[in-house]
Amino acid sequence: MDVPNAIKLFENKKIRVQWNEKDEKWYFSIVDVIQVLTDSSIPRRYWSDLKINLKEEGFELYDKIVQLKLLSSDGKKYDTDCADTELLLRLIQSIPSKKAEPFKIWLAKVGNDRINETYDPELTFDRAMKTYLQKGYSKEWINQRLKTIEVRKDLTDEWNRSGVDKESDYAILTNDITKAWSGKTVQEYKRLKNLKKENLRDNMTNIELILNMLAEATTTEISKKENPTNLPDSRIVARRGGSVAGNTRKDIENQLQRSVVTSKNAKDIKELEDKDIKKIEKKH
Repeated sequence: MDVPNAIKLFENKKIRVQWNEKDEKWYFSIVDVIQVLTDSSIPRRYWSDLKINLKEEGFELYDKIVQLKLLSSDGKKYDTDCADTELLLRLIQSIPSKKAEPFKIWLAKVGNDRINETYDPELTFDRAMKTYLQKGYSKEWINQRLKTIEVRKDLTDEWNRSGVDKESDYAILTNDITKAWSGKTVQEYKRLKNLKKENLRDNMTNIELILNMLAEATTTEISKKENPTNLPDSRIVARRGGSVAGNTRKDIENQLQRSVVTSKNAKDIKELEDKDIKKIEKKH
């Protein structure tokens, strides 16, 4: 799903963006766009030189550039020069690149998709459903996965309300929840599934997704009740929410006589675990 702060991909290269609900505009990191169009190893210097050239041409840039706090590779957010689509199209005219025309088409599509999804949020889920189907996931699994996205969004909104807004802090809290319900840190869990940069949730079985969703939903509700105001307090809440799902996991494992935290990854998920659910029903 799209979120106000996100990453968009153009030819598999990352461009940081931020959606402004009031203006209904995407704002794009200018240095990211320059790096994509020029393959420059020093896009900031390129951008500095371009600003000078444009000023000499009489183009007033500074009242059009917007500085937004975007996530950097070190996990922190920094003020970053950004441009809306109109300004970006003007800048592209001054950047010699064979990728200019494909980029303009991509730019138009990004804007159109987001505007359509603003008026009809169901389109976001439709697009996600199509992507997962193309990857070979079953519809049953996809329905679970899409629900986890909704639950995760509610959780990050609650963290944000509680004063937690750094991606690095989100990672700490996610790790606390995961450890509490699964008995493993995120990195330990990914090693079990033989993952590197892949998304952990995209490699969970149905039962794992359900337990993770229970942990995050419970954490959200406890946070609303306890109203933490800083990261340390939110970590305590995260562990409590994760522990609720952890106890459920243990109950399920007692019924199945095996661990439900498995090494199965996306390659194995095509085989749904309906047989496990039937085993639980029989024992009751």
